[in-house]
Amino acid sequence: MNAAAPGEAGAKDRAHVLQLEDLPLQRGTRVLVRADFNVPVDDAGNITDDLRIRAALPTIEWLRKHHCAVVLCSHRGRPEGHVNAKYSMAPIAERLSELLGIAIERVDDVAGFPVLAAAQNLGNGDVLLLENLRFDAGEESCDPAFGTNLSQLADAYVNDAFGAAHRSHASIVGPPRVLPSAAGRLLAREVEVLGALLDAPRKPFVGILGGSKVSDKLGVIDALLKRCDTILVGGAMAFTFHAAQGLAVGSSLVQPDFVDRCKVLLETGRIQVPTDVVIAQEMSPTAASRHCGAGRIPDGYMGLDIGPETAGAYAEVIADAGTVLWNGPMGVFEMQPFEAGTRTVAEAVAECRGFTVIGGGDSAAAVKKFGLDSEIDHVSTGGGASLEFIEQGDLPGLKALRESKKG
Repeated sequence: MNAAAPGEAGAKDRAHVLQLEDLPLQRGTRVLVRADFNVPVDDAGNITDDLRIRAALPTIEWLRKHHCAVVLCSHRGRPEGHVNAKYSMAPIAERLSELLGIAIERVDDVAGFPVLAAAQNLGNGDVLLLENLRFDAGEESCDPAFGTNLSQLADAYVNDAFGAAHRSHASIVGPPRVLPSAAGRLLAREVEVLGALLDAPRKPFVGILGGSKVSDKLGVIDALLKRCDTILVGGAMAFTFHAAQGLAVGSSLVQPDFVDRCKVLLETGRIQVPTDVVIAQEMSPTAASRHCGAGRIPDGYMGLDIGPETAGAYAEVIADAGTVLWNGPMGVFEMQPFEAGTRTVAEAVAECRGFTVIGGGDSAAAVKKFGLDSEIDHVSTGGGASLEFIEQGDLPGLKALRESKKG
């Protein structure tokens, strides 16, 4: 088992987070549940992916079964501290009502006497949904007063918002200071799965990293190099590695300030980068794409996907893996000319007999697009949170729960 690096929480520390069963619950106990209902909604107000809502159901249903009154709170989008109807929680309340088979009460605010009265009037098993937490600037600024207002709505607190647990926001770190607190089922499962990758992954451990900027993944690469046997690199971030190898990258995205760092990472011998790429003169669903070897991208062309040779080689590495962690697509998979690399990797991960984890974000969207999400052992609900957890071994939300009032 790998020892925790400086600044990381080890398995023993993570186990100190209380579970639902540890809460001092009675009939009628009001429980504030911080959920992550930040789901995509189209212009017509229709939810296009309800994964995060469905993922919260086990916690909500457990609390209702134990005769608690449930006060749900979440953010959605980036309203930047102002009321914006575009980011209302109304679609969430409607979908929750359908999934739970009960009427969900919803209030048009997140604090104040009407909200407090609504919470106090809840009966056993009732569910109340607050309006978007980020309509109040106190949420993201971690205003203690806003955290206090939320805490006054309940007798206990549950954090089930893994996708927001890496934020030191009022609803994440405030209530645990004054309320008995625990992790919900979703948060506990995420920590269990990702913690196992840090503490005792099955070998060989293969990391797959893609996305736009290598700068966003440097901390994760460092953390994975302590544990992974191989890291497969794709996406636009691969071209900074190509530049570090002295290869021509055409108009591809490169971060010059990180070329030297990539040279050092390549010297480990455990990072594989694309040997061929799919290129085009523009990023467009109708672009005329071409295939070429790495380092042979003409001027005026940019790399937008890994090539078939690379995709095949990556698939062979993945097939033999005991553990796979994937975060970040191999190319612009949303556009048909540049989806093949991501699709091939997704299929390889789905077919892998080892334990497979998708670290949220665009990788989760990719496996869903290709109809492979059900073939993955664990699809995380939090892209940024999963990366920070892998990098740091801990999250502000987890630390707050460990240090919470015990009742």
